[in-house]
Amino acid sequence: MANIFDFIALPLGKFLFFIYNNLAFLNYGVAIIMFTVIIKLVLLPLTVKQYRSTSKMQEVQPQIQEIQKRYKNDKEKLNQELMKVYQTNKVNPAGGCLPLLVQMPILFSLFYVITQPLKYMLGKSAQQIQTLVDFVSKVSETGFYKQIAVLEYFNKNAGDLGKVGDILKPNELISMKFLGLNLSLTPVLDPKLLFGADTMGKFLPLMLIPILGVITTYISTKLSMPRTVQSNTQGAAGSMQNSMMYIGPIMTLIFSFQLPAGVGIYWIAGYIFQIFQQLYINKHILKKKEVAIK
Repeated sequence: MANIFDFIALPLGKFLFFIYNNLAFLNYGVAIIMFTVIIKLVLLPLTVKQYRSTSKMQEVQPQIQEIQKRYKNDKEKLNQELMKVYQTNKVNPAGGCLPLLVQMPILFSLFYVITQPLKYMLGKSAQQIQTLVDFVSKVSETGFYKQIAVLEYFNKNAGDLGKVGDILKPNELISMKFLGLNLSLTPVLDPKLLFGADTMGKFLPLMLIPILGVITTYISTKLSMPRTVQSNTQGAAGSMQNSMMYIGPIMTLIFSFQLPAGVGIYWIAGYIFQIFQQLYINKHILKKKEVAIK
């Protein structure tokens, strides 16, 4: 079944499979990390542009707030004065949003690539995928992410490939193991699975995914906060930004227990990249701007 992101997800899936086969030594976790870094590097110019636009908006905020107080009862005059501020300072109010709107379809597409590898990485048709899912569902548990379950099953039972014809070939069996973690599984909080004699080795190590996800999200969010807000915790803007420091990690924690660990690896790799990216921006872009203002 097609979705609106197929035109982005299909080439990204082929690219991830290329990395897996040719650059990552057939290691799925390494492939996701390399894939994430490359995508982040491609999007870096947009990210820098977004940050610069947001920084400019922060600089003119005192002027904007003063105009809003002065002309709060005259909307026409208010809009005129705001436009003057934007034009004088060469600020685009939507400048910080437009790059983000470009990135969002890519982020959604990456989710489909990781959770539907048969379609996006291996290029299987809907009929072929259904045949594989129907076969595996008769002999094993498929769960919510059926395409991942199919790959996981045939990795363990490669001899059964002949029973589904030539739909899936041995060289297409993507192994989802990484540093002892099974990236096809979803982290859980069920004590029976975490500490069960037969399941502890599979699920307990996966707890690293939510933990590292929350830590990297928090650090990345904190670093990306405008300095003017970090130094001023009072007021609506400060309260909102401080709330965002916790909303992001909480959302990461919740989704980490809903999605396969492979998605969590993508998030962690992305946030680690963003941490170093933000350190670079703060040191080389923001510092230069502060010097120029002085």
